Amino acid sequence: MKPDIEDRVISLGSGLAAIPERLLLAHARGEVLFICGAGISRPAGLPDFRELVVDMYARLDTGVHAVLAGLPAGVCNQWQVDCSGLTERQTAEVKRFIVGDYDVVLGMLERRLDDRTRGDSQVRREVAARLRSGANDPAPIHRALMRLADRGGVRTIVTTNFDLLLEVASQRLRSPVQTYALGSIPRPSRQMDFSGVLHIHGALDKNLSRFSELVLSDQDFGEFYLRRRVVPDFIYDAARLFHLVLVGYSANDPPMRYLLNAVAADGSRFDDLKERFTFFGTNAPDPVSLEDWKARGITPVHYDSNGNHNALLETLDRWSELSAINGRKAKIDAELRRIVKATRAAAPEPDRDLYDHLFRRSNASERVRLASLVSDAKADIGWLDAIVKIASEKERGRKS
Repeated sequence: MKPDIEDRVISLGSGLAAIPERLLLAHARGEVLFICGAGISRPAGLPDFRELVVDMYARLDTGVHAVLAGLPAGVCNQWQVDCSGLTERQTAEVKRFIVGDYDVVLGMLERRLDDRTRGDSQVRREVAARLRSGANDPAPIHRALMRLADRGGVRTIVTTNFDLLLEVASQRLRSPVQTYALGSIPRPSRQMDFSGVLHIHGALDKNLSRFSELVLSDQDFGEFYLRRRVVPDFIYDAARLFHLVLVGYSANDPPMRYLLNAVAADGSRFDDLKERFTFFGTNAPDPVSLEDWKARGITPVHYDSNGNHNALLETLDRWSELSAINGRKAKIDAELRRIVKATRAAAPEPDRDLYDHLFRRSNASERVRLASLVSDAKADIGWLDAIVKIASEKERGRKS
């Protein structure tokens, strides 16, 4: 029995993530909003949150850095570490680092060095210098995401990163976008003016002499999530209009904890929240982590993270090539011709599912064009019958 649309997944190619068809169809309608974390900028030479903290201590406190540099990634709070050469305040920072409270660690470091966590502190100057010292060229994943960010005439994407690599990627695609940060971000809507790269945690100012307001420390998160409510109010509105898709985060990233808290409570109170998704990579099957994401109200889209997360890039790149909004028509047509070379009965199930999806997402005129294409390719009757069944599905959907 064919799975219901709620359970159907589509493989866009061998070794790629299997994406829920309901997400692909929502994207075809312009109802998907990507939210990007530090993981997308690591291929461009920029650090994740943990690495950024280690880099700050290398620049500002070599004594603590010597301890942190010896800690393997993923240590837990039972990890024993020698802090005998450190002060009590430094030791407290190391303990917080071990449990992954990186935003708290930076706030503690700022308060110890500058007696403040805002303004032009040493930590913020060094954070800006570190991020500006990274590569200035976007990675391929930035370009794939900017193609997928097209909602049908405008590109809209959200990021918690401070760098401007998404903007550079859009320029390279000959489709420049505006940069918005914190209070200047437009309110979510389906209108064309809701567009650009939206830096909900702030962005580095292009003018090197100007201070960049960044959500960096625990007090910053309290300010913008609790006191001013800039970020949660934005997320609440966006989650009612769009399916949010998280890319470049791990489950324990500090920004992820705050983002999830911003929508999790509303999930039980409002029935108009759209489904949220995350691309989640592991190098071995990990059903417990998948269930952890689901328990947080997020649908995980799993991929194999071996090979430096290449499967994620290839999945997003392939999705952008086959996009219903701005995909490459020649690629889509070639894919259909390839699939129908075999009879439907003999074709692999992923090919049959992809074929059906390309018709299911199409409007009437596009279905006619694609049907003519496969007919000219001398497709067997099984493929043509499938088109009729899909058209019937859509007709029933309109009547129900």
